[in-house]
Amino acid sequence: MAIDDISTLPSHRAISISSLHSELYPDAKVIDTSQSTRPISLTHVQEMKDENDQPPVYRLYRRRFTGLLGFILLGLVTGMPWVWFGPISTDTAQAFDISINQVNWLGNIMSCVFLPVSLLIPIFCARFGIRRCSEVGVVMLLISGWVRYAGTIKSLSPQSAYALLIFGQLFSAISQPIFQVLGPKYSEMWFDLKGRTTATMVIAISNPVGGAISQLLSPLVGTPRQSILVLAIISTVVVPAIFLIENEPPSPPTYAGSKASQSLYSLLCAMVGRVRRDDPAYMTPHERLDFTINTLIFGVLAGAANALSILSAQYFEPEGYSDTIAGLFGATLLLSGVLAGVITAPLFDRVLTHHLGITIKILVPIAAGAWLSLIWAVKPNNTGGIFAIMAIIGTCSLIMLPVGLELAVEVTRNAGSSAAILWCSGNAFGIIFILAEGALRASATASPPYNMHTALVLHGVIVMVVGSSVVFVRAKQARREMDERMAQQLDSNRHAEGVPMDTLGTSFSGQSIQSIDKEENGWIQHGDKSIPLPDKRDDARAEVIGTVVR
Repeated sequence: MAIDDISTLPSHRAISISSLHSELYPDAKVIDTSQSTRPISLTHVQEMKDENDQPPVYRLYRRRFTGLLGFILLGLVTGMPWVWFGPISTDTAQAFDISINQVNWLGNIMSCVFLPVSLLIPIFCARFGIRRCSEVGVVMLLISGWVRYAGTIKSLSPQSAYALLIFGQLFSAISQPIFQVLGPKYSEMWFDLKGRTTATMVIAISNPVGGAISQLLSPLVGTPRQSILVLAIISTVVVPAIFLIENEPPSPPTYAGSKASQSLYSLLCAMVGRVRRDDPAYMTPHERLDFTINTLIFGVLAGAANALSILSAQYFEPEGYSDTIAGLFGATLLLSGVLAGVITAPLFDRVLTHHLGITIKILVPIAAGAWLSLIWAVKPNNTGGIFAIMAIIGTCSLIMLPVGLELAVEVTRNAGSSAAILWCSGNAFGIIFILAEGALRASATASPPYNMHTALVLHGVIVMVVGSSVVFVRAKQARREMDERMAQQLDSNRHAEGVPMDTLGTSFSGQSIQSIDKEENGWIQHGDKSIPLPDKRDDARAEVIGTVVR
């Protein structure tokens, strides 16, 4: 077969490059081999090749675990101030001569500041990196602890003491979102497909674990003034954990981990359909719907849990439960969820790798039903029933933290910005719950006085209505599929390069392939001649060195 005849082959016939004899075409090289099969994969391979035309190298580093430990420790402590005053709200109001609503604002101020700060974190991180963001968070945490403690000086007036408490909470509100929003980005940059969800899980739940510890600790360490000192000491002791966190690894763990961070603006444009289809930020209409529903469900579940943590004493004390029992109710919710998350997150990495959508469709209705049941469960002498409901809510809701965060990254391919929007949604709903339910508190003449029954009705109904939207979620895991295709492509390329040519059914007699590149169209190069490959139709295929690419 003459070389000039190759371009005249019918487009429906397979072409075998191995049939080109080395004696006739010693300089032949294949420029495009499989563009008709997975153009996305080949494009990604081409993007990641360096100047020397070397394929990308994905690596894992042991020091990723030290950074993960740093995120866990700082997440634990930054989660404490938010709900620290929840179980001791009545005692705090008496000790500082302020109202219950003023005590509630010690939690609300954190939610209000959280909203703008969480949206600024992806911008700051893209410019300065994870390490510098974490350093800012640690400085704010240290300042917050001792500003709060300054408010415990007894010579201060109630207004001055309360102002210092508010300022301390404000600084805490700057530090807390940093170690929540950066969690999915850190796991994407340092962990591969077998550990990414687990890393996201442990970072995400470290904050509510800190909340659970604070609900147990704040009523047990003495008076409200003494408890604030304890919180300041804890905030100081954890500062050295910042030295465990590094910026980024020398080599990425996956293809997604190698990509530059997309901006929050690009995600917002994608959500309203203002980006081109070839833009990396592009989202299909169903992906936009999935992200919207995921944001609402994540926000309502996180906000409901936050409201319970802050209003726990106000929910249960009017029904005859002590502040210690009220704290145990909240701690049960959080700690049961932690245990469930520790068990399930590795399963999502290694077994249930493509089942995030099914998971939320099962867990969200269960959690919504449990929240609704509190309307009838919160009554005198029902300690066991409330503990059981708290365990169910915690198990379902806290599993949803890493699942919701990972699912948001899967449909947006934007780890930092999607996490910022989800956590912002959670805090926005938390503010709504706390303010609305505080206004629904019964009067002193009610039976029992100051009960929160109407607030629990609102609480349960909102969670149930928003949770029902989960039936419309499709939850395609686009990022994982892309990473898996890239890993398979690189493995197959390395395997092909390492096998002797005579074992691959070629007649090149030991001659090696010099390069396989991608251009706009496929060509076979021979000296000064360029011969196009046949048109790539649905039934066309190119057999390269004994391998059929489909």
